[in-house]
Amino acid sequence: MKNNNNESIENAKKVAGKVYDVSDYKSNDPTDKGIAITHEQVSDDYMEGTIDAKIDKVNNDGELKSHKGKEIPRRGYFK
Repeated sequence: MKNNNNESIENAKKVAGKVYDVSDYKSNDPTDKGIAITHEQVSDDYMEGTIDAKIDKVNNDGELKSHKGKEIPRRGYFK
């Protein structure tokens, strides 16, 4: 039982040490892909205030008209 706990701790340390890299989108490692998807969602939220991948509609003065804007294409990221 103690060996399994040590193995779990080591696995957790490997994941905890990972950071986003642009190559994560093309990785076969599920952790890397998850980091890439999470990075994309955070970026969308930061830029648009939402993770639904839609660009808000605004008028010529930059004032919000609608949250039902154009969808951001996701080609190549989620195959």
